[in-house]
Parts: sequence; structure tokens; C-alpha cells
Amino acid sequence: MISRVADHCFWYGRYIERAESTARMLAQAASFALDAELPSAQVWRPIIVVSGEEDAFLEQVADGAEDSPAWGDGELVQRFMVWNQTNGVSLASSVSGARWNARGIREVLSLEAWEVTNELHLWFTDPATEQQDYVMNREDVYQRVRRSSQLLLGLLRSTMLHDEPLDFMWLGVLLERVSQTARMLDVHHHAFTSITPAQVRGHELIETSLWVSLLRAMSGQEAFMKKVTSRITSEAVARFLVAETAFPRSIAYCVRSAHERLAHIRPPEAHALPGGQSLERLRVLDAWVTTRSKEPFASVHDLLTHIVDEVHAICGTLGRELLGA
Repeated sequence: MISRVADHCFWYGRYIERAESTARMLAQAASFALDAELPSAQVWRPIIVVSGEEDAFLEQVADGAEDSPAWGDGELVQRFMVWNQTNGVSLASSVSGARWNARGIREVLSLEAWEVTNELHLWFTDPATEQQDYVMNREDVYQRVRRSSQLLLGLLRSTMLHDEPLDFMWLGVLLERVSQTARMLDVHHHAFTSITPAQVRGHELIETSLWVSLLRAMSGQEAFMKKVTSRITSEAVARFLVAETAFPRSIAYCVRSAHERLAHIRPPEAHALPGGQSLERLRVLDAWVTTRSKEPFASVHDLLTHIVDEVHAICGTLGRELLGA
């Protein structure tokens, strides 16, 4: 398998997962803005922080002002995260990126997956979608992106050979999911710790609503309720999303699965093949997450920052070793 095809497969998986994650965050933030008694900036600014596009938003939308009211303007934030083509993690960029990479791997991508990818792109780039559907009922827009992404992930598993192309696609999905889960959890922790009981009424209720909103955004509320019988707290939710090995969106599950995927592509005993450094870094990260999961979470921020940084480094190493980047 040539590196160009592997690169397209890897990024195709990442863009699919990124589109779904962004749609999840936006839909849940819109719902949370109506239900919670939080300042609007504490509802919408985390979306920009999670995306890593603070500088771009500051320059393009907030007029360079850190205290700009744009940070709390849900309409401006949503438009930036949905339609802004210069924002590399917007829905528009992710859908376009998925289709562009899919075109480069038509020889390995199943017909069903290509059709759904193309249909999503054509619908999203139709002017009526932005001018009518988004204006009239953007919840349906977010839901369609989510469902199309979920359909694609299912089609990849059920219509393609389980060989190297699928391994690279799923490796991209898993690494993107680790990063998104860590970022979302970190931002929610920051948002809540910045609130004092004097700022809002019903502080305990706000805390519960905040963590329920995160679980819903990750489609993890039902799974959490089945595994955790105690009250919903920051500690309980953080431990579930970091350490629960049976939940497919947890960090522990995704890191372990990513290591297994890469080990299938490049077996540990194949010393002559490239990819050894990436495989070793994933193995070390997997062991580190397992060890930290058994300890008290003294600093959730430090733990999540290390995970995000390490995943970023692993993706860079993968690019140099296997993807021709």
C-alpha cells in the first residue's frame, strides 16, 4: 500500500470523526444555552477553545478584542464553526476534507461509503442548506451531519475488506476521537471551575447540568448511568470518559484500539518496517493512561493536556514514518 493512499485513508477517517464531533458539540451547546443559568460566553467560548481556533476567531470575528461580546454570541460562534471555510475544524471544512480524501481513494473505498460521503458534501454545499435549512432548523442540520457520519462509520466496517485501508481509516477515527474527547472534557472542567456559587443560583444543579450536557454530547449518558451508580460529579464523569474501557468514546478505549490497529498494520516484531516509533509511542501512552486511571485524578487538566499533546505528536510521527508527510 503506497503512502499516498494511506494518507488519504487516515485523513478521511479523521475528517468524518471531526465532523460528527463538531456537530455534537454545537447541538449540545445550543441546547445547554437554553437550559443552564450560565453567562453566554461560558457556554459558547468553550466551543472555540475545543476547536483550537481561538486566534482565528479573535482575528476574524472578535475584532482582536479578548473581551469582545462575540465570544458569547451563539449565532456568531455557530456560523464560524459551521460555514467558515478558513476554519480547519468547521463543519464545512470537515465535510469538504472528507470528500476530497475520499476522491483520492476511490479504488479502495466501497461504493456505498463513497455515495454517502458525496451526498453529504452535495447537500452541505447546496446554497439552500445554508440559506434555508440552517436558518429555519439548524438542529436538523446538526443531526443530519451526525447521522451521515455515523452511517459512514458503520458502512466502512460492514462493506469494506478489513485490511490495511480500513485500518488506516479507523486509526484516523480513533486518534481524532481521543483528541476530541480530551479537549471537550478539559474545557468543561475549566468552565465549571471558573464558576463560583455566588455567580449563579442552584450551583449544584448547574454542575449536574454541565456534566450531563457533556455526556449527552458524547452519547455517553446512558452508558454512564449503567456503569456509575453514584451522583453525577466532575470526578465521576472524568473517570468514566478517561478510564472506562467498555465505552467506545473513552480515552482508554480509543488509545488501546488505536495501538491494536497500528500493530495490525505494522507488527511489533517487524523491525525492518517503518512505523516503529509511532507504535512504541502509542504503547507507552496506552500504558500511561492505564496507570493514571487507577490513581486519583489530582489534576485533570494536566492529564488531558498530556494526552492531547501526545496524540498530536503521534500523528506527526505517523505522518513522517508511514504517510509520506
